[in-house]
Amino acid sequence: MKLLTSPASPFARKVRVVLIETGQADQVTEIAAATDPLGDPVDVIHANPLGKIPALVRDDGPALYDSRVITRYLDARAGARLYPEARIWEVLTLEATADGIMDAALSMVLETRIRAETERSAKWVEGQWRKVERGLDAIEARWISHLEGQIDIGQIAVACALGYLDLRHGGRDWRAGRPQLAAWAERFAARDSMVNTAPPA
Repeated sequence: MKLLTSPASPFARKVRVVLIETGQADQVTEIAAATDPLGDPVDVIHANPLGKIPALVRDDGPALYDSRVITRYLDARAGARLYPEARIWEVLTLEATADGIMDAALSMVLETRIRAETERSAKWVEGQWRKVERGLDAIEARWISHLEGQIDIGQIAVACALGYLDLRHGGRDWRAGRPQLAAWAERFAARDSMVNTAPPA
């Protein structure tokens, strides 16, 4: 199989962490792919018509895309139980919260990277950051207990979201006022799967 990916993408990192945690990393070739929100990224659209990464090109079926689809497939393939049925709705909700944080954080980056300076909206950027903060506050207040115990996709997604905040929005100090989440993030970041998928500084 081939994974279309990018070192800085938190969504691609989530897939890469799952590959390591489920013992499938040696079965997938990672291919760096450039995306363009304003164009037609030829490296990607053959696998994902939406032009987004990650996308998983399989030998035995059509390509899969969207990180949540790919991680669910890889989990089922390995029988790894990253989506435990006994608490599936909690795990899926935590994953969705983390993915929403990533979406908002990425939107902030694109606003400043793609738009001309005269077209940028500070209100838009701050509105996206408020989404990030609400997601983080919810995890600190209600989801900390779910971040402990046997590893699941919710934990992986949260860790990748926090890693992306450090990469792209480090100056905003997401750790302030969230001591439990900050302590958990430090512990989880020491896992081999996180160390081996860390984005370039």
